[in-house]
Amino acid sequence: MKTERSKVKRIPKRGFYDKETVYRILDADFICQIGFVHNEHPIVIPTIYGRSGDLLYFHGASVSRMLQTLETGVPVSINVTRTNALVLARSAFHHSLNYESVTLFGTATLVSDEEERMKALHIISDQIIKDRWEEVRKPNDKELNVTKVLKLKIQEGSAKIREEGVGDDKKDYDLDIWAGIVPIERTYGAAIPDPLLKHPTELPKSVLNIENEKL
Repeated sequence: MKTERSKVKRIPKRGFYDKETVYRILDADFICQIGFVHNEHPIVIPTIYGRSGDLLYFHGASVSRMLQTLETGVPVSINVTRTNALVLARSAFHHSLNYESVTLFGTATLVSDEEERMKALHIISDQIIKDRWEEVRKPNDKELNVTKVLKLKIQEGSAKIREEGVGDDKKDYDLDIWAGIVPIERTYGAAIPDPLLKHPTELPKSVLNIENEKL
């Protein structure tokens, strides 16, 4: 939904409002920044998320200040940003970044249905590393009792993307100063086993699938 609140105002041509673009950016990451007001003070807290359809799930300790506040229905803004390159101009003023970002608006609700709650935890796990959920012990009752899961229905928001080269002032192109783009690439490194492993254990499928994969 494109609204006055979600509309990109600074360089509008970089704004996108279609689900395909928004969901592609969300699905490429697993950490978001959640902004809300608590006791009349603005707060931004990073947290892990998982997306399924039009729902964004996030979880944490039951005593979490963020989760306790959000479940009351306060307005929330969620941002995910990926920085893809440094854009180095001839002038300091025109330096920039190439990036993809999504900002969502809405209210979160507590997931109380036990089946959906377990499904949401599975979705969050897969968002971080696919198929790891199938390889590990599932949460027990004690762990579930101290965990809250919230969800946000994705209805209002926008994506903003810069994917351009250097934009210097015309007169600066004659300056003898290097300018260009420095790509930023993130990859997973080689897995480091826990020294407390009881027996030699082969790397699981989930880890093998992401080694040397670009993030």
